[in-house]
Amino acid sequence: MLSKTTEGRTLTNRRMFMNKTGIGIIVAMVVLFFAFLGIYNEQVSKDEKVNEAWGNVEATYQRRSDLIPNLVETVKGYASHEKQTLLAVTEARQQVTNIKAEIGDGVSLSPEAIQKFAEAQNQLSGALSRLLVTVEKYPDLKANQNFIDLQHQLEGTENRIVVARQRYNETVATLNTSVRSFFGRIVASVSGIKVRQPFKAVEGSNTAPTIAF
Repeated sequence: MLSKTTEGRTLTNRRMFMNKTGIGIIVAMVVLFFAFLGIYNEQVSKDEKVNEAWGNVEATYQRRSDLIPNLVETVKGYASHEKQTLLAVTEARQQVTNIKAEIGDGVSLSPEAIQKFAEAQNQLSGALSRLLVTVEKYPDLKANQNFIDLQHQLEGTENRIVVARQRYNETVATLNTSVRSFFGRIVASVSGIKVRQPFKAVEGSNTAPTIAF
């Protein structure tokens, strides 16, 4: 049989072991908590950057949309009989406006919403390109100062659109990498932060079109 002294030492050792184990568990829980908090804050920050980048995409497209009424009126002044071409641009612009109102602020963009937005913008780009082609038939229109100013503004806007789309996709890629990582996926399942949809435009639209009149 163990002596009382030996039994006392054994109990003491057990208590010390249990105390150390308990402290270790607490420390591990604290470390995991702060790790979770760090990943959560990181994902929130990246999610907000995606929202900001999408806002810039919409703003650059809106800038182009705002230029179109003046462009249509200017062309109409010299080529009023190009009714079908002018109407196509106006209708495509309205479709873009409708899609933008439908998807709202873009915070929870679905793949379908992104696709509809891209398709509407591409249709507007096509209609706008066809309108600009008709300008070649009207030298007086090409020399009009208001038209020249619109040319410069459209050219700058198209470049901004390309840059805005690229930056949006970069922020989406950064967020998605975090959300899809092992620990990031665990945190995202609790926080509700989801993988975001990149902007996929048609082939060749990643470069700004040349607008020459």
